[in-house]
Amino acid sequence: QVQLVESGGGLVQAGGSLRLSCAASGIPFSINAMAWYRQAPGKQRELVAIISSVGSTNYADSVKGRFTISRDNAKNTVYLQMNSLEPEDTAVYYCYVRTMVRTYWGQGTQVTVSS
Repeated sequence: QVQLVESGGGLVQAGGSLRLSCAASGIPFSINAMAWYRQAPGKQRELVAIISSVGSTNYADSVKGRFTISRDNAKNTVYLQMNSLEPEDTAVYYCYVRTMVRTYWGQGTQVTVSS
């Protein structure tokens, strides 16, 4: 069955770093884009960063220069390196996978940044 296993979330002080990972398995289609979204309490889910199958990337303005998305196509894994974290980055972070047929979501991992 399809699984998106996320890891790396946690509690960190402002200015600190975290690295999120999401390993996708069991997806019966070729993966196009992989991405990270986040949802803070009381807010809508928003795109944080996205990476195409050939490595093109896009970032939300709020994380440019601080976050870096990367992927290992051989492992169907996407990473999000988060540096200079701010309390405003506190949210549940969701892994997202897009294929030609459908999309898949991870279960979410909590990131909490204390001031």
